[in-house]
Amino acid sequence: MFHCIQNFDKNVDVSWRGVSLRMYDSTCGAAASGQCGKAQPDGDAAPPREPPQAPLEQDYSGFDIVKATQYGAFLRVKELIEAGWDVNQPDRETVTLLHWAAINNRREIIQYLLAKGARVDAVGGELQSTPLHWATRQGHLEATVLLIRAGADPSLRDAEGCACLHLAAQFGHTAVVAYLVARGVSPDEADAGGMTPLMWSCWKVSAVDPTRLLLTLGASTHPTDCSHGNTALHWAILARNTTAISTLILYGDASLDVPNLRGVSPLMMLQSSADSLWVGAKVSDKIKEHTLASTKRHFLRRLTYDKKFRWWCVVVMPFMAFYLTGLVLEMEALYVVKAFLLVCFYALLHFISNILFDDELKNIFPLSVYLATKAWFYITWVVFIWGAVGWAPSLLFVLSSGALWFTFLRSWRSDPGVITASKQDKFKTIVALSEGGGGFEPARFCSACLLRRPLRSKHCSVCNRCVAKFDHHCPWVANCIGAKNHQYFIGFLASLVVMCVWMLWGGAAALTQRCARDDEAALLERALAAAGCDAWLVWVMLNAAFHLFWVSVLLCCQLYLVVCLGMTTNEQLNRGRYRHFQSRGGRSPFSRGPLLNAADFFQCGLCGLLPRRTRDWAAADDCDPMLPDHHV
Repeated sequence: MFHCIQNFDKNVDVSWRGVSLRMYDSTCGAAASGQCGKAQPDGDAAPPREPPQAPLEQDYSGFDIVKATQYGAFLRVKELIEAGWDVNQPDRETVTLLHWAAINNRREIIQYLLAKGARVDAVGGELQSTPLHWATRQGHLEATVLLIRAGADPSLRDAEGCACLHLAAQFGHTAVVAYLVARGVSPDEADAGGMTPLMWSCWKVSAVDPTRLLLTLGASTHPTDCSHGNTALHWAILARNTTAISTLILYGDASLDVPNLRGVSPLMMLQSSADSLWVGAKVSDKIKEHTLASTKRHFLRRLTYDKKFRWWCVVVMPFMAFYLTGLVLEMEALYVVKAFLLVCFYALLHFISNILFDDELKNIFPLSVYLATKAWFYITWVVFIWGAVGWAPSLLFVLSSGALWFTFLRSWRSDPGVITASKQDKFKTIVALSEGGGGFEPARFCSACLLRRPLRSKHCSVCNRCVAKFDHHCPWVANCIGAKNHQYFIGFLASLVVMCVWMLWGGAAALTQRCARDDEAALLERALAAAGCDAWLVWVMLNAAFHLFWVSVLLCCQLYLVVCLGMTTNEQLNRGRYRHFQSRGGRSPFSRGPLLNAADFFQCGLCGLLPRRTRDWAAADDCDPMLPDHHV
């Protein structure tokens, strides 16, 4: 591996809103010459490599104090200052040493200069900026932390009227934005032109952050700037910033009707671009929904965008689809005709669902399918099966389904282990991570919820929340499966398997009683004969058999992961990304063997025979996950 040698002859000119600032950085000499990491042609033997040379020691003795500060030559800076150099003496550009140290993130020099009495809010340069302005513009979180802790004032404005938060927002430095707000800077603070940090982010940054971050921190979408009267949404549309537009409309509750000084609202700007490729599908739906809701014309079109109407369509459609499919199967017609009608019917349903359902409704559609299927199971049992099997089996069917509904409701409506924190707690976490030196490591910090992630937790993109001991998001119960409802989910799967077995047994008993039986016929002939005798009952049994198959597979997979491997579904799929799994070769550091894993999960110690391990997985802690046990 080649060593990177600092190229001290390279100057990098950085343009800051028309002002050129000289900044120094380190580069790899091999990369600069086009040789770093160059691949060998196929078929050619690579030449023998020379032993790596020791890194060259740079001679700083000829550097003046400004150049030594820029290059991070701490010993040279210390030598010159102890020889009598005034740390607050500006250079010919009226820039102090602290400015140069801040823009180059020279942390050791910053600490030394501050200890020697450097003015933390010294003003210099053509834009009359402070060292904190220079550090935040470059996104140097470490330098920003040192200056803030030394008493730097983040509310000071430069010559163009920008405070530090505005610079960090317009250059997309999310970590610096979070730290400044957590330290007390208002996320709605306007610059000299009335531009808020959110406006700058929407105008300049195409990534989701810091726009989403500012909204999470409490930034308002309502302020307008002084020159144009534009809101943040106006600026996002002018920049054709699709990400910012979606974030503001879908998650920031930005108004579409606020006019600017020219009388143009965001809705008017978007209506002319609703069919353009750069406007997302979700935003287009919101535009149409908002437009049609405000007019009395086009009743049918308004109905397709009415939230209540679409919600009831999601609820009713699976019930009707199940019933109409059974009616078609019971028709006295050729199987080819029935198949054609069913294909046309489901094509129509697919077309209607694409028109009516957005992503939110599609997420709850599987839940509606489950409820519709179970409802028809009960109706079928009462109408067709009860009389064939009698009271005792029917009573047992009802009692066993009681366990199904209890575990289903607990899986559906209970808290899966959502990790919550107050705004002050979030600010404390941001400050602690920033000042602790570790930064915002994605594995331990959620940038969407602004929370320190406990072990085994994950942010659910569907529910937009962090869940402790996250297993997966289940569309069939429309909820996350996590630390507080995983046991109920396992019980729900087991109860559903029992119910499907009951349905198949009861359906077979009813068919035996209602239909003539020919034991010598082939299996296919008997199936066709049963379908001709009672197509509805066969249709219900097919659904029960299908549910029995996939639920049994899911239940076995869940039990294998929980009991045998001691890990969640999320960990099994993403264990290559987690450090504590990588160090164990992909094995779970939380597993204690099948028996103890089962005792931990089901909280059953067999009257004290098995030692149980309890832990609050929602509590953030910094314990080493490699340890075999963490008792709480």
